[in-house]
Amino acid sequence: MSTPAVTIERAPRRPWYRREMSAGSFAFVMNVPTLLCLGLVLGYPVIYAAYLSVHRVGLGQLRSGVFAFNGWDNYSRVLEDPLFWIALKNTGIFTVVTVGSEIVLAVLIALLINQAGIWTSRITRFLILLPYAIPPICNGLIWSFLYSFQFGFLNRILFSAGLIDNPINWAGNPDTALYAVTVPYIWRTLPFAIILVHAALQGIPRELYEQAAIDGASAWRRFRHITLPMLQQIIAIILILRTAFAFAVFEEILAITQGGPGDATWVAAWYSYKITFSPPNNFGMGSASAFILTLMIAAIALVYMRFIYRRVTL
Repeated sequence: MSTPAVTIERAPRRPWYRREMSAGSFAFVMNVPTLLCLGLVLGYPVIYAAYLSVHRVGLGQLRSGVFAFNGWDNYSRVLEDPLFWIALKNTGIFTVVTVGSEIVLAVLIALLINQAGIWTSRITRFLILLPYAIPPICNGLIWSFLYSFQFGFLNRILFSAGLIDNPINWAGNPDTALYAVTVPYIWRTLPFAIILVHAALQGIPRELYEQAAIDGASAWRRFRHITLPMLQQIIAIILILRTAFAFAVFEEILAITQGGPGDATWVAAWYSYKITFSPPNNFGMGSASAFILTLMIAAIALVYMRFIYRRVTL
């Protein structure tokens, strides 16, 4: 006796536009507009700058639209320019001073705010965030007035306090100009680090301090063995971000010193700007110098990630 065949009916497949999307696919679709905007705003200029960096581009070539390919000539000319290395040295000094000062001050101020218990005050939050909300070029203009040799408010305060007998040309002296520019930059970017460090302090369990106090640990030992290790990860993040931004400083230089006096405040970003937009307007060489700066920042970030951030996260 034969067994009747059993037929299994398959459910009809849904059209592709009615199928349920996975979480990853849905996230990608939602980010497509952002990716397109970033591609247009950032991607195209970067690709075009890379194209210019390997061509001979001046005002004459821009008018004709014909760019002669010269390979790595622009890059070699930048690396052979003594002014580029002066700018790079100034950039290194600027970065070390600003980033180091910012981390130390951020930890000290965040600890003070945390101990004083005044962080909940809206006025305190506003005062801390105020410098970070000021546009960089406006910040530079404000401090250029403060540094003014004849009418500067800083010289007036020091003279009234009896600390100086004659006005000091803060931004016009080659020995002080670079360090004078670091102060406005630190003042503007410090709130960012304070907020991050304070948020990290809020995440440290209070029981650790109470147990350490019971064991007789001093305030310094509590800071060294509890607070500082707990802040290592956030300090590493601040170090990476602030180094990248300090290496590309431009607005304060433009507003306060414009690279002067002489080459005392020439930094890498200012070098790229002057090579590009000052006669003879070498756009190819300017693009090459900008890409060299980008590669240096990327290399520094990789070193930080390899030897600092990974170590404190293990």
